[in-house]
Amino acid sequence: MKRIFDLFIFLCLVPVLLVPILVMAVLIKLTSRGPALHWSDRVGVNNVIFKMPKFRTMRIDTPVVATHLLKDPEAYLTPVGHFIRKTSFDELPQLWSVLKGDMSFVGPRPALFNQEDLIALRTGKGIHQLTPGITGWAQVNGRDDLPIPVKVEYDEYYLRNKSFFFDLKILWNTFFKVIKKEGVAH
Repeated sequence: MKRIFDLFIFLCLVPVLLVPILVMAVLIKLTSRGPALHWSDRVGVNNVIFKMPKFRTMRIDTPVVATHLLKDPEAYLTPVGHFIRKTSFDELPQLWSVLKGDMSFVGPRPALFNQEDLIALRTGKGIHQLTPGITGWAQVNGRDDLPIPVKVEYDEYYLRNKSFFFDLKILWNTFFKVIKKEGVAH
């Protein structure tokens, strides 16, 4: 049922988001060196690594670590990177991952391959068995502002209470968080 719902939302969103996706790609290419997309190694179901696309908001020489671990993340942003992150447009290419089945619209955000602490905590609680999502319960409750143990608590709550209606609630709340630009780092 969840997979069918994901595909249904995908089919509804792609025609609406095609123009913004093309505009973002052109803006990135016009304002910085490198590709428009950044393919990030992420942890998927059962800790299997997959390639997740995002619009590139950082320069191509940025170290491969979580943004919050950079000494001065602002120094690495492309000219349009701040805007793309603040508006969450950087997440749009993840529709590809939903189509492929690597991700769902709702689930725990996929960890970076090198976030050992997050991966270990999630594995210990069985969260690694969930398909990662574009949004999740942690995202609507703090997003980038949450420390890792708190994110894992929210992920575990989602694991224990997941349902179609809970997913709808998370999607609804995500819409308003994105509009308000709440909890977005740099």
